Amino acid sequence: MKYVLVVGDGMADEPLEELGGRTPLEASRTPNMDFFARNGQVGLVRTIPEGMPPGSDVANMSLMGYSPQTYYTGRAPLEAASMGLDLGPDDVAFRCNLVTLEERREGLFMADYSGGSISTERARAYIQVLNDRLAGPAFEFHPGVSYRHILLWREGRKEFEGLETTPPHDILGQPVDSHLPCGPGSRKLKEMTDEARGVLLAHLSSRGETGSAGQANAIWLWGEGHKPQLPLLQERFGVRGVAVSAVDLIKGLGRCAGLETIDVPGATGDLETNYQGKAYTVLKALGEFDFAFLHVEAPDEASHRGNLQEKIDAIERFDEEVLGVLRKGLAKKKIQYRLLVLPDHLTPLRIRTHADTPVPFLLYPEGPGSGASYSEKEAERSGILIEDGSRMLDVLFQKE
Repeated sequence: MKYVLVVGDGMADEPLEELGGRTPLEASRTPNMDFFARNGQVGLVRTIPEGMPPGSDVANMSLMGYSPQTYYTGRAPLEAASMGLDLGPDDVAFRCNLVTLEERREGLFMADYSGGSISTERARAYIQVLNDRLAGPAFEFHPGVSYRHILLWREGRKEFEGLETTPPHDILGQPVDSHLPCGPGSRKLKEMTDEARGVLLAHLSSRGETGSAGQANAIWLWGEGHKPQLPLLQERFGVRGVAVSAVDLIKGLGRCAGLETIDVPGATGDLETNYQGKAYTVLKALGEFDFAFLHVEAPDEASHRGNLQEKIDAIERFDEEVLGVLRKGLAKKKIQYRLLVLPDHLTPLRIRTHADTPVPFLLYPEGPGSGASYSEKEAERSGILIEDGSRMLDVLFQKE
């Protein structure tokens, strides 16, 4: 038996007036998800424990079988693990977004959390400039994918214990002053942020790019934490697995969980990612491994941008080019499998950030079949609510 867990990041949403009271998931053409739902089970699962922030880090940790209340230490350390960075017990990692800040009469505003969807190549050049000018014995910048990077602060755990930061995608269009880091160590972070902005503005000026709309012109530090300690999934469930994703968060979680991480050419973590390539990579991997965790970021990116049509397009491509390819490929290979499909969290277009509402899941095959399509409403109508998202792997592996 093979096991596949597929995450459509931020895919679930709220009913929208412009869709006649339907959600983007309901309005999208999703024949493959509907097939699996009709012939399996649908329900709701709470991936964000009460009182915890509704981030992809918390939600995907749940989906990978770990209780965030027990194991969560912050987002950035997971991304650092993906990059192969070795954190000591007292080191602190920060997520370092390249962002676009806009100067208005009222002050600086968060115009774009992704620095204009900056390319990985250009972003690496920016991070190198920051390292050349600002790095020292205590801290260093490390490049990731697109706008997502890491600032590593050595021996800073005690200094930053109790620090509070805000994800930049939570404050789009808002003044940044009221959302700057606060608490222990915040003064140092603010100084670093100010210095980095000066360096980036000087770099842009030297290239004649300061007037470019949507240009990355600052950093934003958040998601801080120290190195996590996770028991390996192979020890817990007796399976060997892979993680397939474009984003460092999922790769890092996978590595901490003992999964092999596989890079897919053309996988960007954005709307034009290589959907089919991810699916074909999983099909190939299942020849050797028992379990695959496949993650697609695109629906979440569309939601953060507030773009309804892009979200529908991302969901439809997710259905056709990921689940459709998996469905045909697994049938062709005559592989017995169990499949779990769900978003990690809601990302409503209305608020353009994450929500802690329970998410719809489909499990195939399971029971006599639900006879229902896959949507938020059908999942709620089922009457099934799994309160602890970290149990979903037990459900998938039939351990309970």
